[in-house]
Amino acid sequence: MNDWRKDPRLKKMDPKKIEILADFSERLKRTPGPQMLSLLLSFQAEAERKGIRFSDQETDVLVSILSAHMPPSEQKKLSVLRMFSRKMGSRRN
Repeated sequence: MNDWRKDPRLKKMDPKKIEILADFSERLKRTPGPQMLSLLLSFQAEAERKGIRFSDQETDVLVSILSAHMPPSEQKKLSVLRMFSRKMGSRRN
């Protein structure tokens, strides 16, 4: 988790989003594996309350960076959740 800020895919991201991610990253470090997925979901809701929305591409980058440190069982849940989210999003468009 220490090197996530060095990921080159983040260079195009709004600095406000990266600041929120830094806070999230700190919380994630203190979260037990089985609770990481629920923390990710609450992070997304919190960002939306602050008026910050992540594009699908940004979300994919974040998920790939952050899920690298999740247990495999949580990674699988996250993958299913992302697939479901995309399907729901395509229905709205």
